[in-house]
Amino acid sequence: MRSMTGYGKCQMQRSEWEVTVELRAVNHRYLDIAMRLPRNLLFLEDGVRKGLQKLVRGHVDVYLTVRQTEGASRVVEADTALAASYMEAARMLRNATGAADDLTVSQLMKLEGVTNLTESAMDEEAVSVLCDEALDGAIAHLDDMRLREGENLRADLAEHLNNVEALREQVVAYAPKVVEEYRARLTERLAKLPIEPVDPARLAQEVAIMTDKCAIDEELSRLMSHITQLRRYLDMQGETGKKMDFLIQEMNRETNTIGSKCSDASIAQCVVDMKSEIEKLREQIQNAV
Repeated sequence: MRSMTGYGKCQMQRSEWEVTVELRAVNHRYLDIAMRLPRNLLFLEDGVRKGLQKLVRGHVDVYLTVRQTEGASRVVEADTALAASYMEAARMLRNATGAADDLTVSQLMKLEGVTNLTESAMDEEAVSVLCDEALDGAIAHLDDMRLREGENLRADLAEHLNNVEALREQVVAYAPKVVEEYRARLTERLAKLPIEPVDPARLAQEVAIMTDKCAIDEELSRLMSHITQLRRYLDMQGETGKKMDFLIQEMNRETNTIGSKCSDASIAQCVVDMKSEIEKLREQIQNAV
């Protein structure tokens, strides 16, 4: 089992280019990729999106940076004509004001437009290859964290599932007593009324009708089937989150039916507790891939 929550980062460098990919993932019903790239890196977007399809589900924030390393070729160009204009302007100010001319070459290079740093054009093919490698590394790190988170998630789900099964067993034990208690209450109530003794056959018929109305054997059987299937999915590889989410819905449906059929206080309390555990299961399963 994998969680949808995780973080992965990988940096790849070759020749004069360095590419870093960071992935931050949280739970989402579908695969939702959020990525904003500067205009000069838009050529990488399609490849990144295709590479992330293997994640199946989750909201994934992608951070991608590309830079030239220190060994990359850089050239400083000087605009000599502009520098000469600055010098001429300085000479005119000196003549007009009598101020000392302290304009040095170093100061001249700091003036706007005199120098310009140019870098070699981006090698899109080399950068694309590096990006694919960095993306694979980041996904591997993310997947490793998802697996570790998934183990913790599985343990928590198993605990809540065991609690649901234990509460179901309590309902199974209480269910036969409901009919006997109803028979006893009905017999006692009729005995207090100023009427002729009720025909035992008629009393048995009333009890049978009540028994049919509050029968929950089928619901308990289906609930156990869902618990068994859910426990099986906990140990499966691959995408199981949506299947488990469906089973949780069915478990909640069966529990509601049991509660509506039985007015017994003990069973009602078990139903309340089961619904609480099932809700915890539902919340946790939202984060499972």
